[in-house]
Amino acid sequence: MSEAQPDDVAVGVADVFAAQARLRPYLRATPLHYAERFGCWLKLENLQRTGSYKVRGAMNALLAARERGDMRPVIAASAGNHAQGLAWAGYRLRMPVITVMPRCAPLTKIAGVAHWGAKVRLHGDSYDEAKAFACELAAQHGYRSLSAFDDADVIAGQGTVGLELAALAPDVVLVPVGGGGLAAGIALALKSACLFGAPSTRRVRVVGAQVEGVDAMTRALRGDHTVIEPAATLADGVRVKIPGVLNQRILLGLLDDIVIVREAELRETMVRLALEEHVIAEGAGALALAAGRRIASKRKCAIVSGGNIDAAVLATLLSEVRPCAPRRPRKRTRDATAVDLRVVRSILPPAPSDLIASTPISSNATSSNPTASKNSQVTEDLCA
Repeated sequence: MSEAQPDDVAVGVADVFAAQARLRPYLRATPLHYAERFGCWLKLENLQRTGSYKVRGAMNALLAARERGDMRPVIAASAGNHAQGLAWAGYRLRMPVITVMPRCAPLTKIAGVAHWGAKVRLHGDSYDEAKAFACELAAQHGYRSLSAFDDADVIAGQGTVGLELAALAPDVVLVPVGGGGLAAGIALALKSACLFGAPSTRRVRVVGAQVEGVDAMTRALRGDHTVIEPAATLADGVRVKIPGVLNQRILLGLLDDIVIVREAELRETMVRLALEEHVIAEGAGALALAAGRRIASKRKCAIVSGGNIDAAVLATLLSEVRPCAPRRPRKRTRDATAVDLRVVRSILPPAPSDLIASTPISSNATSSNPTASKNSQVTEDLCA
């Protein structure tokens, strides 16, 4: 796909840099970790405030609205992470926030939203049902409805993850895709970073990751906009029925590929992350790394997008899933130019010393050697 920025997109790389400047006083850059057993770098967004990258977009949206003078209460639907990020941002900026979450949302995420003082409404059995209810409340009370992924300010905020990755100069960046906000922001940042003094990122590939049966964005980019109920999955953070329209336009021009991951692969990756790398990731957080096992690259990086997983779910995974033992690292092979002495010895004739040692002493040799004859005579005398 082309690396040029689409002309009809309402958000660009300049907005991502502006978001980075806004967020710097509030949010820190998350660390990078090399997972040697996976052969992949990890961008640990599970260590971000509220345990997810979502706080970047939420905080940037509130800050940008305050700059525009829009102080209306904000309402948002979320499977959990966007709601937590918005609640924390509202707490820090002292702005009223209402969140609508599906009844099946993890208890950890619901408790996290309530902890920061945001109002929590539980409605519906999926993100899309919660979103429809949030839109109704916004229309009734004059709230500002903030999408979890299909908003220019949110996309720009998520794109700051890509700016932090530019210094790593990866060949491939793997991103979990639900509504597409994170992938769109990272693609905008990395594909355009070469214009801002980072030429090593010019050929970076941005690859999305989705779960089998939860692939609305994949179908949308292929031109299939049929609305299908997504399958049940541990990756609740990407379980979206209708992907973002704005994100589709961005990813259509900038995304290089999408990998579909099976649920069993996702579960095993979550357990391996916990046991081998000591990284706790939720389903959506481990999705990019699970997809990375199918991508060959010398320098790839997977986004661990969140770590908000219920303790009961994690305990069940650890007790039920038995991951395959990782392959041992390959031993260093002998250099092709090195000489194997055993082979040489088998080819060359015996050394002269070996010939002398192995040759029997004949009577002719003894008689022709005066010293040998003298020694032989002495031996005979002693025996006599």
